[in-house]
Amino acid sequence: MKKVITILVVFFTATFFAQDYKFGKVSKEELEEKFYPLDSTADAAYLYRERKTHFDYDQNDGFRVITEIHNRIKIYNKTGFKNGVQKIVSYSPKSGREEKISNIKAYTFNLVEGKVAKDKVSKKSIFDERINNYFTVKKMAMPNVKEYCIIDIEYKIISPYRSIDDLKFQFGIPVKKMNYSINIPSYFDYQERIKGYYYIKPEVSYINKNFQFETADKMVSKTGGYVREKGEVIKLNVAIKESLYVEENIPALKDNEPYANNIENYRGGMKYELVSEKLPNSLPVNYLTDWENVSKKIYDLKGFGSELEKNGYYKKDLEQLLLNVTSNQDKVVSIFQFVKSKVKWDGYIGKLTDKGVRKAYNDGVGNVAEINLMLTSMLREAGLNANPVLVSTRDNGVPLFPTLDGFNYVISMVEFPDNTYVLLDATEPYSLPNILPARVLNWNGRKVTKEGNSSWVKLVSEKHSVEENNVSVKVLEDAIVEGLIRTKYSNLNALKHRKKNNHIKEESIISFLENKYNVGIENFKIINKDKINKPISVIIKFVSEDLIEEINGKLYINPLLFFATKINPFKLEDRKFPIDFDSPWEEKNSVSIQIPERYKVESLPEPLAIALPENIGVFKYQVKQIGKSLKTISVLQFNTNVVGAQYYKTLKEFYGKIVEKQSEKIVLVKE
Repeated sequence: MKKVITILVVFFTATFFAQDYKFGKVSKEELEEKFYPLDSTADAAYLYRERKTHFDYDQNDGFRVITEIHNRIKIYNKTGFKNGVQKIVSYSPKSGREEKISNIKAYTFNLVEGKVAKDKVSKKSIFDERINNYFTVKKMAMPNVKEYCIIDIEYKIISPYRSIDDLKFQFGIPVKKMNYSINIPSYFDYQERIKGYYYIKPEVSYINKNFQFETADKMVSKTGGYVREKGEVIKLNVAIKESLYVEENIPALKDNEPYANNIENYRGGMKYELVSEKLPNSLPVNYLTDWENVSKKIYDLKGFGSELEKNGYYKKDLEQLLLNVTSNQDKVVSIFQFVKSKVKWDGYIGKLTDKGVRKAYNDGVGNVAEINLMLTSMLREAGLNANPVLVSTRDNGVPLFPTLDGFNYVISMVEFPDNTYVLLDATEPYSLPNILPARVLNWNGRKVTKEGNSSWVKLVSEKHSVEENNVSVKVLEDAIVEGLIRTKYSNLNALKHRKKNNHIKEESIISFLENKYNVGIENFKIINKDKINKPISVIIKFVSEDLIEEINGKLYINPLLFFATKINPFKLEDRKFPIDFDSPWEEKNSVSIQIPERYKVESLPEPLAIALPENIGVFKYQVKQIGKSLKTISVLQFNTNVVGAQYYKTLKEFYGKIVEKQSEKIVLVKE
């Protein structure tokens, strides 16, 4: 009897203290929490995430996907205030059926004088913003967001399409409790694919649900002609596959490590891809099963392949452009530069045209597809073997499995008789053949031809992105240093530098560099600012009082001055996702320091040469005296754009040795 009483007491105690996640009901204990117990560094946390995805049937739309969301977020500090603006993204094309967001309810809870107070989000604080031609985002500015507050929000998304949004298990903040349910009628076959490095195994069961259908009206032969006969109403009991994803204490995967590409590629989740469907009184429909079918389907879409066939709008201009151009390479460059100057990018990303290539050409502005499909068409018209290449941008993630949504961008490719090729993106004014903007450098693209064939294409150039710094300095009295810096940027580094700085006033650049190097700039010059076929160079004449330390009559100088790597960028003990550098790269630093009068060298750093396995990268460092000068050469080179996660600890140690070596000082003493 005592055991029974004890069990009952424990049961009712546990039930009493169990967390209640009913929407709009927040406890005082939740509001009093000052930090997340399992991660004290968290700026915020999901106390609860609930998602219910199921199907219903509408007489007009047919089967619809209904997704109901309830999220509860705890904010711990001011950095977490960014969660005070909630966003809901929905598919909302400018023409065609769109997803609808309904039943929005949202509150901010605070503890005021020991009591729970809540503020409801006002309609004035909810507004829509178009992302592109296909998606909009509904933004909600939550009221009264303070430290330790809680945001509670629920809403519903009704989609007339069969697609199921990805399940997200992991975020930039931890999750205390997650409860997802996905209910799919047996009419639809979805392939489930694991995403990222955190997996939740679902509990799967089968239930039954009643659906009501109405068949289409039909014309029936009667005496004297045909009459319309209303479709019949069918009631069916359908088997439903229910998958429950329940988990507690999910750690955050933060976006605070360098060289991470799109961190969403590595956060845990689940993707649902529709493979086939078999509706009542209908033939089975098989959807895209491989990349060949995906590519062909995209090519046949309105706004893609048919746009490549249009050529009348540019023919006269093209003939004039190629009057004195004979070689294939010169044709590529001439047409590429012409399109870049003729049509400016409107900032919209997409693999399909919006207003069409002809109107974009005449207006002088267009989206990605309009510009690069136009470019491809002109290259073909010039007799070149040109084809579009489908791409997924870094923000869109890596398309690991065949899906129409896997690609959201298109560039152009020209293949030459010697089996070489160039990739072109005319949306970027500073790009060159085979030097694509960083947003496009996301693994592989998919070339598609008008014959319906397709194949993978490597997007990243084998050319190293190079930065070369040459510095010569002279030490004056009172440890004042004056000198000259010559910096040269090549390939992707040149593109990035032009894109970042060409629109900025020279005074602002000078001010930035003075703060960065802790010097005073007396003269500043940029060479080849707009000559994109040449490396861009920056020349700086400077003076500084802070580059030499004088202690007990000795001078201490960092051999690389302000170009030394002082901090290891890699902080984690372990990293589960790869290191992504955009492209292979190389940084060369050459510093020449004139030894001041009446001083001699007491000690110099020892040389160092270390390498990463598999020819991934190398670091070489040497400081030597040549007459009355000290010459330092430092080379850091990576021969791949992506370093696998298995090499993370090795890479971290590699950088640790670089930091240690570049922290060593030259010591000069009086003669």
